[in-house]
Amino acid sequence: MSAMSNLDEQIERLKRCEYLKESEVKALCDKAREILIDESNVQKVDAPVTCLKKYGSVNVWRYCTEIFDYLSLSAIIDDKVFCVHGGLSPAINTLDQIRVIDRKQEVPHDGAMCDLMWSDPEDIDGWGLSPRGAGYLFGADVVAKFNETNHIDLIARAHQLVMEGYKTMFPIKGKGGQTSDSLVTVWSAPNYCYRCGNVAAILELDEHLDQHFKIFEAAPQESRGVPSRNPAPDYFL
Repeated sequence: MSAMSNLDEQIERLKRCEYLKESEVKALCDKAREILIDESNVQKVDAPVTCLKKYGSVNVWRYCTEIFDYLSLSAIIDDKVFCVHGGLSPAINTLDQIRVIDRKQEVPHDGAMCDLMWSDPEDIDGWGLSPRGAGYLFGADVVAKFNETNHIDLIARAHQLVMEGYKTMFPIKGKGGQTSDSLVTVWSAPNYCYRCGNVAAILELDEHLDQHFKIFEAAPQESRGVPSRNPAPDYFL
């Protein structure tokens, strides 16, 4: 059986909520690492950008969580929209500085990689200490300088709960006198922690990088149903 047909068969089994063997999970994670290790820290994306049981073994948990250390730190859409989880860093002025970070590790407690993950925008001047204890707070002037240096129009990030699903910040006037926001927070987890009552959003960008926000609510409890209790796989025991 070819690797591709074997993968298709495994996907079909997962769709039926059937467990994979531990050896299969390890092989899949090994293959994912082989692919991800060659990816850039700043992943290039072309517009348009649109929407289209748990294992208890320590080994299976480790195989899967190690994959996160190989994921890209950010993305750049048509060289104009910078996408990152958290925000900016006082140690980072250019995208090229992000590209050379050794990301194949757990997120450190401080430094540039930590800041990209955990920093937040705030209505302040310059940089501020974050109440999170990791990353920084950064103001409109920091965003303006970063965007100008890297020829970016917009920073799209997540990391902060937004009750309305998304929040735009730091408007600037363009060459034609039109005002546009230089940063947007997009929160895609509705009713966060099953108790916050927030809606969620997805940002779509068409081929002209025009923004379209899709707002959605959490699925009703009755439509989610109750997960069935399948027998535990061998490696869970």
